[in-house]
Amino acid sequence: MTTQATANLPVNSFIDKLPLPAFFREGDAAQRNLLLGIGLAVLSNVLFGVLYVYSSWLTPLSGTQVFVWRMLAMWAALVGFLLFSGRMATSLAVLSNLKTVKQWAWLLLPTPIFASQFWLFMWAPVNGQGVQTAMGYFLFPLMMVVFGCVLFGEKLSKLQWLAVGLAGLGVASELIRTQSLSWATLWVCLTYPIYYIMRRKQGISASTGLLVDLTVLAPFAIGYLLFIAPTTLTMVTSSAYMIAMVIGLGIMSALAMQSNVEASQKLPVNVFGMLSYLEPALLFMLAITVLGNPFEQEMLLSYGLIWSGIACLIWHGVKTLKYNKAQRHSNKSSQIDAKVTAS
Repeated sequence: MTTQATANLPVNSFIDKLPLPAFFREGDAAQRNLLLGIGLAVLSNVLFGVLYVYSSWLTPLSGTQVFVWRMLAMWAALVGFLLFSGRMATSLAVLSNLKTVKQWAWLLLPTPIFASQFWLFMWAPVNGQGVQTAMGYFLFPLMMVVFGCVLFGEKLSKLQWLAVGLAGLGVASELIRTQSLSWATLWVCLTYPIYYIMRRKQGISASTGLLVDLTVLAPFAIGYLLFIAPTTLTMVTSSAYMIAMVIGLGIMSALAMQSNVEASQKLPVNVFGMLSYLEPALLFMLAITVLGNPFEQEMLLSYGLIWSGIACLIWHGVKTLKYNKAQRHSNKSSQIDAKVTAS
């Protein structure tokens, strides 16, 4: 938070307390954060890809109805996770430090963005806005890179600039091909970065932010099921298959969002933004193979450029890891030589 009461709140990651392999414990904290952040970003993008086709397994529920059930199932899964891990007390302690209306308003400001993005993600594929929404996700990482450079003063290497340039050309090519830029595209790429930047600046953990978002939305979701779509409630609760699928939807959604926000807090904004290209690339593959959407040859140019940009980013990451490893070995050798000389 930018206010004094919350500016110094610690961000304690549950991930950091897991029994990770030895190579994660070696090196400095920055190196561990980089490795963990990359792993969490990849995991979240894979889970989001699976969730993109999940609504097709919940027919005859509409996109809005799946969204409502997803919010409730996510809330239950997150509360269970926090209680089981012993993190609920920490999250509540953080929230108890908020004393003023201004602090609470600042905390709740990103929640409508969160709700609208999750609704659009479930609604768009079954309402003719799937391609436009996917385009928004392709533009989103570019906007994250811009935010990182402008707000945090992050610098890009030449290879990262090449990755951004290739991805930008790919997106421009796709915009020219489709001759459209819908409201769904603009909503994703312009508002989603604001959510992540605000949560980052607020200095709260991913789980606490999610708990706030979902707790605010839960009463509205319950009201929708009771008063607007009561037949949906009967349809789900009377079917063992639908109950199991809703539970799975909640667990996967909570894990995907938790790992995604954790990654956004561990990685530089521009690196997190570029890694986010994995999600729309996966959505594209799933649309072709699972959802049966037609593949047009004209897509090869735009998507080829975008995937070339991703390849440059991966190459940059590998080079960075090798350089950091060499630096650590060099520092250790220097320390050993200094001890030998001193003795």
